[in-house]
Amino acid sequence: MLSRAGILSGQQCKNIVALSTRCMATTPATSTSADKPSQPAFQRPVRQQPGKVRLGFVPEEWFQFFYKKTGVTGPYAFGIGLTTYLVSKEWYVMEHEYYNGLSLLVLCIIGVKKLGPAIAKYLDKEIDEYEAGWNSGRESEKTALNAQIKEEETHQWSADGQLMLVAAKRENVALQLEAAYRQRLMNVYDEVTKRLNYQVERQNVEQRIAQKHLVSWVVKRVVSSITAEQEKQNIDKCIADLAVLAKV
Repeated sequence: MLSRAGILSGQQCKNIVALSTRCMATTPATSTSADKPSQPAFQRPVRQQPGKVRLGFVPEEWFQFFYKKTGVTGPYAFGIGLTTYLVSKEWYVMEHEYYNGLSLLVLCIIGVKKLGPAIAKYLDKEIDEYEAGWNSGRESEKTALNAQIKEEETHQWSADGQLMLVAAKRENVALQLEAAYRQRLMNVYDEVTKRLNYQVERQNVEQRIAQKHLVSWVVKRVVSSITAEQEKQNIDKCIADLAVLAKV
């Protein structure tokens, strides 16, 4: 439990060193390629747990290594046999330092059992606070970046609106030009119609005047050609016709 803080601090130091090395070795080409979505992002340091142990100090990997070759009892038999061999051959001499070591081991075990949970809880709390500080900074930065992204999207939307407004203004100008063109065409049509109507009316007036003069001339010529005797005969003829009509 006491080694947990050391493992985490060592892992964090390794990650910090790797990050600094990567930042120093970054070139414009690599930084440009890092902006691509296909490139993996930098992996933040992840909180890790220490490996499992047995008997307080023997790693779990020791037992896993022997399970494939000797079975479950292999690690224990190897450890007891090796200890017996070392003691029997006096390679490991049990002098006074050995018993002092046993006493120190008992004290360490008692300290770990009694003080270990409290110290581990305290260290876990410190690590949680430290990690919470990192996460709070990251979350605040993420929030700020999201706000900037939303603001940029708003500006892009506004720019799109400006483009639409410009397009609408261009369309209005085009409609105004079309209306002015049609108005001018209508003015030309009206002016041409007036001139054509004037010419038609002029021809009609000239034709009526000519017809009137012609009729007047014909009547005048006819009247001048009638003699007094013919006029008297016509009057008598009219009187006779009226008398006939009166009898009917």
